[in-house]
Amino acid sequence: MKILYFDCPTGISGDMCLGALIDLGVDFNMILGELKKLTVDEIDITVKKEVRHSITGTTFRVNLKEAHHHRTFADIVRIINDSSLSIGVKDLSVAIFKEIAGAEGKVHGIPAEEVHFHEVGAMDSIIDIVGAAVAVKSLGVDTVVSSAIPLGSGWADTMHGRIPIPAPATVEILRGVPVLSSDIPFELTTPTGAAIIKTLAKGFGPLPDMTIERAGYGAGKKDFKERANLLRVIVGEGPGVSVARDERLFVLETNIDDMSPQLSGYLMDRLLEAGALDVFFTPAQMKKNRPGVLLTVLAEEKDRQRLLDLIFVESTSIGVRSYPVERACLERKTLEADTGYGNIRVKASYKDGRIVNAQPEYEDCKAAAREHGVPLKQVIDAAKTALKQ
Repeated sequence: MKILYFDCPTGISGDMCLGALIDLGVDFNMILGELKKLTVDEIDITVKKEVRHSITGTTFRVNLKEAHHHRTFADIVRIINDSSLSIGVKDLSVAIFKEIAGAEGKVHGIPAEEVHFHEVGAMDSIIDIVGAAVAVKSLGVDTVVSSAIPLGSGWADTMHGRIPIPAPATVEILRGVPVLSSDIPFELTTPTGAAIIKTLAKGFGPLPDMTIERAGYGAGKKDFKERANLLRVIVGEGPGVSVARDERLFVLETNIDDMSPQLSGYLMDRLLEAGALDVFFTPAQMKKNRPGVLLTVLAEEKDRQRLLDLIFVESTSIGVRSYPVERACLERKTLEADTGYGNIRVKASYKDGRIVNAQPEYEDCKAAAREHGVPLKQVIDAAKTALKQ
């Protein structure tokens, strides 16, 4: 199993992440070539070596002529999806931004899709996130593990005014992640860095057993007197690392016997669009022998209130039950199968570094089947065969 380990003694930011991955050996020109697929006028990046406490690392700095913009989550998704980046890079980039949107929405009390990004929405952060996705995908690792994350202390000046460190969005993003206090009066972990590591890492803890192949160091902007401001990444081969952890989620459920099936279908779509992890209806026999349904919604805690409000607005329910649940998940990756009908995304599940289940993406298969005029099952079989090969 190929393992990528993030060692974060002084936290993580987007630029430190990219600097470390380039220092590890990821080709900067390849990253730059992929970034130029984004719809921006000009990208100017400076990469150079800098020393922190006698250790040499790589810095990654974005210099943009583009004026500062406020963008919504939908704007950012559009910039990414309208590019010619690979499907895997697009999916990972959007997933990272979704973490930030959910956290910002929770902090400001608005739906994630209505969040207007300020610092994070600036093009340099888009480049940091997409660049990190490109770099990590190019390594072809089987899993990512991280150390606990130091947060820093003090105060930071932002578009919203003076706020405490760690930033509220950073705290929200890192729910369920082990963090460390720090006496360094600086923002050690930014929302961008938090979202990158929360999305990438399948587990948090000490360096796993592995044979180290190489390491890289990303230098932070500040040169702290207390300790070397460096993010270290290590890649190597291990016998298999158990990094799966239970997730604490919430179930929302309600029995309904007076709602049109048309409203039910629309409600499901709205809940999934708003961040629900799963939505399903179960037939139920209600009072007075009325046929009804049990609506069940699985959600992260940060999305619970928003989804609850949506159920009340879009359904005829007048009461919803809510309770916490634990979910254990296999590690999942989205792979690409090269078939005679084009590239098809395949969702693969891993246990101990081995694929135990792989299913081609239905929408990709459906589109390919229609485009080429062949049966859907033929495209599905082609994708499974290509993945095995």
